Amino acid sequence: MAGRREKVQSIRGSRIAIAIVIGVLVGCVFAFLFPHGFFSSNLPIQDRQLVKKNVQAGSSCESPERVNMLKSDIASLTEKNAELQKQVRQLTAKLRLAEQGKDQAQKQVMVLGEQHKVGPFGTVKALRTSPTVVPDESVNPRLAKILEEVAVGKELIVALANSNVKSMLEVWSTNIKRVGITNYLVVALDDQTAEYCKTNDIPVYQRDPDEGIDSIARKGGNHAVSGLKFRVLREFLQLGYSVLLSDIDIVFLQNPFEYLYRDSDVESMTDGHNNMTAYGYNDVFDEPAMGWARYAHTMRIWVFNSGFFYIRPTIPSIELLDRVADRLGKEKAWDQAVFNEELFFPSHPGYYGLHASKRVMDFYLFMNSKVLFKTVRKDANLKKLKPVVVHVNYHPDKFPRMLAIVEFYVNGKQDALDGFPVGSDW
Repeated sequence: MAGRREKVQSIRGSRIAIAIVIGVLVGCVFAFLFPHGFFSSNLPIQDRQLVKKNVQAGSSCESPERVNMLKSDIASLTEKNAELQKQVRQLTAKLRLAEQGKDQAQKQVMVLGEQHKVGPFGTVKALRTSPTVVPDESVNPRLAKILEEVAVGKELIVALANSNVKSMLEVWSTNIKRVGITNYLVVALDDQTAEYCKTNDIPVYQRDPDEGIDSIARKGGNHAVSGLKFRVLREFLQLGYSVLLSDIDIVFLQNPFEYLYRDSDVESMTDGHNNMTAYGYNDVFDEPAMGWARYAHTMRIWVFNSGFFYIRPTIPSIELLDRVADRLGKEKAWDQAVFNEELFFPSHPGYYGLHASKRVMDFYLFMNSKVLFKTVRKDANLKKLKPVVVHVNYHPDKFPRMLAIVEFYVNGKQDALDGFPVGSDW
């Protein structure tokens, strides 16, 4: 009996201990939730409202509607994030292309804007004419004022001259006036030439003093002066004018502006003397050691003449002038060779070619002296043709040949060209 009572008392003791522990835990919970007492009325209204909101929020989080709404929001944000990441990748790729200077076609589309669908076979035509630059008169207000008076239709003939070519300048200007051309301008490279032009009613422009240019302009020969024109012409293009650049050893027989196409950045006279050399041909290089592959096909064209070309005020045209002027300032090179290299060399590793459109002038209308003295003067039918200009570029005895050209085409003296050799005496 005594053992049974001890067991009952032990169980009762355990229950009491458990009850005490539960009571302490419940007290702790209430103490945490109600620090100001369970029946306290001192709880601030704002705190009570906050507790109420928290309780409501807790209960709403458990509702299926709320869970579905949150899932929908998460899905929407995930989709937007994916789209933003895609845009970031696209912009990064475009930036990388722009920085590396690659994929010119895509960059052009980015600049020009709208993309186009391809039309039916045989109807697709690419853009051939670059847009002109926005004129900037601030680069040379004095020249801008002169060009407003001289130019016709925002274009004019421009020639550079110093006192070394005074006799040829007289023939050049006399025939321009005879043809009736009014939109022309001589850039005088020294005071004597400027005075001569003013005395003979020739539109003239003399640059502001620049020792780097003036020393060459005063003393330089034909090639040295020719190199200056690329620096001088830049301002004309910046002012928004198209220029027909002319050397002084040219005889004008018709108005050249009536024969221009104006569909390219550069439209130039050729040094070629027939259809193949002037307009290009497929030239085959033979290397027997290669056996079956001994014949290599090459494309060839004779160079553009840098002494007579029409250039429009476009970005590629100005870049051409900058490239040529920069190279001539660093290299001892012929300006015509550099002019053609920059126009024709394609892009290749380490070099970005110039994206300029070009046109070759009709070599019978815009005639070089090789065509005249080698071919035309010996052909009865060709002698009846009247060229627009004749450029005495192949011969060093320029002045007497210019006079003979005037005698033949202007004064009708049929044997005026006969006394000259085909080439030069030396």
